[in-house]
Amino acid sequence: MIFVCLTNYKNVTTQDLFFININILNTYLCENYNMQKQLIECVPNISEGRDINKINEIANIVETVEGVTLLDIDSGSATNRTVITFVGEPKQAIEAAFLLIQKASQLIDMSKHTGEHPRFGATDVCPLVPISGISLEETALYAKELGKRVGDELKIPVYLYEKAAQEDKRINLANCRAGEYEGLHKKLSDPDWKPDFGPAEYNDAISKTGVTAISARDFLVAYNVNLNTTSTRRANAIAFDIREAGRFKREGNAITGKKVLDENGEPVRIPGKLKAVKGIGWYIEEYGIAQISYNLTNISITSMHTAFYETCIAAEKRGLRVTGSELIGLIPLKAMLDAGDFYLRKQERSLGISDAEKIKIAVKSLGLDDLKPFSPNKKIIEYVLKGNVSNQLIDLTLTDFADETAGESMAPGGGSISAYVGVLGVSLGTMVANLSAHKAGWDERWEEFSEWAEKGQAYKNKLLALIDEDTNAFNKIIDGFRMPKSTEKEKEERAVTIEEATKYATEIPFQVMETAYQSMEVVFAMAKIGLQNSLSDAGVGALCARTAVYGAYFNVRINAKDIKDRTFADDILSRAKVTFDNTVALENEIIEFINETI
Repeated sequence: MIFVCLTNYKNVTTQDLFFININILNTYLCENYNMQKQLIECVPNISEGRDINKINEIANIVETVEGVTLLDIDSGSATNRTVITFVGEPKQAIEAAFLLIQKASQLIDMSKHTGEHPRFGATDVCPLVPISGISLEETALYAKELGKRVGDELKIPVYLYEKAAQEDKRINLANCRAGEYEGLHKKLSDPDWKPDFGPAEYNDAISKTGVTAISARDFLVAYNVNLNTTSTRRANAIAFDIREAGRFKREGNAITGKKVLDENGEPVRIPGKLKAVKGIGWYIEEYGIAQISYNLTNISITSMHTAFYETCIAAEKRGLRVTGSELIGLIPLKAMLDAGDFYLRKQERSLGISDAEKIKIAVKSLGLDDLKPFSPNKKIIEYVLKGNVSNQLIDLTLTDFADETAGESMAPGGGSISAYVGVLGVSLGTMVANLSAHKAGWDERWEEFSEWAEKGQAYKNKLLALIDEDTNAFNKIIDGFRMPKSTEKEKEERAVTIEEATKYATEIPFQVMETAYQSMEVVFAMAKIGLQNSLSDAGVGALCARTAVYGAYFNVRINAKDIKDRTFADDILSRAKVTFDNTVALENEIIEFINETI
């Protein structure tokens, strides 16, 4: 990913990076792709987790395809398996996937492979996940295209599963992989399990490459929970308690008893507690513990923290203890924030804190650093995509932001500074809410103050986004003035662009006005009901909010005078005047209250 440093190019258009639930990779799309383009994530699992040179050679080949970005390489020695994650447009993504499967087939000899994880191929599975601008059904067509090419050109048998499956019994990966590598000779000779593509006979080449399963599926979280035991049987017992498929119903002994059959002769199952969860237990020699390995197939149905919490309960009932957990691959930011919120509620603490603090709570509560350090910048999708360099003003240090403002160009200017002053104002109000939620003796009021803190965080985040957007809006005007004007058509297009950019550059400071004014509700509430020792903080917050409104009002007025559409200009000026007057009145009320109280 390429970023332009604002320090050197102030007139370069900046972009909003809103990190939202995603279906998880929208940030990447906004920063790097035209909004009309499609994006697919590919998560191949290769049967090599010990030889780092082989792993890197296989993984790095995807970046030889232009437009494909390698996001993560997650290896496990005990499982002898590596999960690789990359993204790109569909054609580029399946080209990269093909090259990866080809390279894995050259470097991995399945006849010599051992590991804890179920497997039957050098590239064991290769799921394609729709990220943006593409449906799951469309992604399935690309999965079939990839499968056909792997079968035809590499002569590797391919089974299509999940959304790409050609028949119902192949939807479930466990069915496709039943018998694993050791059972391939028998499986490939069974007409019912003829591969969807590639050879249908076991041969010397297949003894080395094994078989590959290719799919289109929704976003999946691979998540392991650590236990204070070495017993695989006990880990499996908990997995059966939790996973959707549950366990077989048996007569007499729950483990060795005869399976109960239904009227169709099919085994009857006792469902597990959680939907959209697959799970098995295994022993990890590398760590000397048993784990439950979960696939969370839909985290909007069962979240990571729900799986962890319910596993803790099930383990305790069986005399075991969960010691932590392990995330394989990447996870959306929202999943981490939701986990943080879940445990903050359990602790009766305010939810109105920063994302960074919520992530810390999530990591410690889930024990994600139990086996090895957990780095949010390497495990959270949005942070990986954002990278270590940013073109956003809000990512600069305070000193760099001041230097940037004091420089010789016109942006960032008063609009961005007004938004930043508003950020400081509502942050002070939010601070008072969080202090009040944590005050001894006010335990029964933590939810009340948490709600105010959450409101404050929402206002803060919106104003933070407007800091960069104000500079972005100004740069749109500059871009308009730089358009050619040699012909009448060019002049007309230039005039329209400048007019629309000027309108936008008027709307952004008006949004700053509205947001800063609205944020004063948090400041006033905290002055009235919050920690009284922080009255002065609430007062400074009110002054900052008023300054933000006043400064943004200047920008609305100076930009509106250049708008040719006077109906639009008069309307926004009228609304801005109302917001300004309301702000001044509210500020006076807050300051008067604070002075009287002090």
